[in-house]
Amino acid sequence: MNRTATLTRTAPAVGSLIGFGVAATAAASVATVAVAAVGHAAGISLEVGGAPIPVPGFGVLTAVFSLVGVALAVVLAYRARNPRRAFVRTTVVLTALSLVPDVIADAGLATKVLLMVTHLVAAAIVIPAVARRLAG
Repeated sequence: MNRTATLTRTAPAVGSLIGFGVAATAAASVATVAVAAVGHAAGISLEVGGAPIPVPGFGVLTAVFSLVGVALAVVLAYRARNPRRAFVRTTVVLTALSLVPDVIADAGLATKVLLMVTHLVAAAIVIPAVARRLAG
């Protein structure tokens, strides 16, 4: 099969990938805002380095980095031999690395845990939703 035929056959799957990725991004953004709001309501500080993180900020950052993940999935859909495996492995490593700043942040233990939980909640929503749409 030539490259043109491969790209033509893959394109509809990429459209579905992007659609489901955007939907998962929206769900993850709502979920991280909810987690942050519940944590804040329970008395957990949202201050890091003396500066407060606004609750909506959790959703914004979740959306930005989740969309980066969707873009990564699109690239892998075209470039990787096994896009699903490559995506899952890469995003699990990136999720683990995303916890490092939370661990070393100038914040209380409860705040650090809350920040890490929001990362894990977002990853638990976005990674499987996007991975299901990839070949592999």
